[in-house]
Amino acid sequence: MSPAVATPPQTPPPKATVPVSTTPASITPPPLCLSTGPQLHALTVKQYHQMIDAGVFSEDERVELLNGLLVRKMTIKPPHATALGLLLDALRLSLPAGWRVRVQDPIELDVSEPEPDAAVVRGDARTFAARHPRPAEIGLVVEVADRSLAYDRGEKLRAYAANNVSLYWIVNLVDNRVEVYSQPSGPTAVPSFGSVQTYAPGQSVPLTLDGTAVATIAVADVLP
Repeated sequence: MSPAVATPPQTPPPKATVPVSTTPASITPPPLCLSTGPQLHALTVKQYHQMIDAGVFSEDERVELLNGLLVRKMTIKPPHATALGLLLDALRLSLPAGWRVRVQDPIELDVSEPEPDAAVVRGDARTFAARHPRPAEIGLVVEVADRSLAYDRGEKLRAYAANNVSLYWIVNLVDNRVEVYSQPSGPTAVPSFGSVQTYAPGQSVPLTLDGTAVATIAVADVLP
C-alpha cells in the first residue's frame, strides 16, 4: 500500500488592495470645461461700417453698435417724440456760436457707434461730412428714456463713461426728471460718472460746455 502523500496547506489568495491617492489634499484638480456652445463675436466699428456699405441692413432697420454688439433700437412713442422736440427747441435757443445739435445721428466711440437722441457737437453743418463726431468734439449727449431707461442708465451710460463723454443727460419720462451725469471715469473695469445730479420740474438744468455754464434749461420745458 502506497504511503499517503501529505497535502500542503492552501494559502489563501492575496486580497485585492485599493490604491491610495498620493495627491496632497491641497492640490485642486483642473476645472471642468463648462460650455462649448456658440460664442458671440464682437464687431469693430470698421466692420460695422463695412456691413452698412454692403447693404446688410435695410433702410428701415433701426440698429446701433454698442460695445461691439448690434442692438435693435426701440420704436419711438408720442411722449418720447414730444420730449425730444421740446429738448431740441431748448438746446437750439441756448447754444453759443461754434456748437450745433445733431438729432439721432451716430457718434463714434472705441467699440461702439450709438445714435443718441441728441448730441451737442463742436463745428458747423459740414464739419462731419466725412466721419462721425468723436468724444473730444462732443459737449453733451442726451437720451430721452421711457421704456429704455434701464438700458440708458446701464449699457449706454457705461459706454459713454468709458469713452470720456464729458456730459450725459437722461430725460427720464418715467419719473419726470432730468438726470445729469458728469466726470466720466474713462475705460475702467466698471465705467461710471463721478457726479450724478437729478433735476425735477420747477428746477433748471445748467448747460455746461467745455467747463463753462452757457445757459440753463427748465425741466418743465423738456417734459411732454
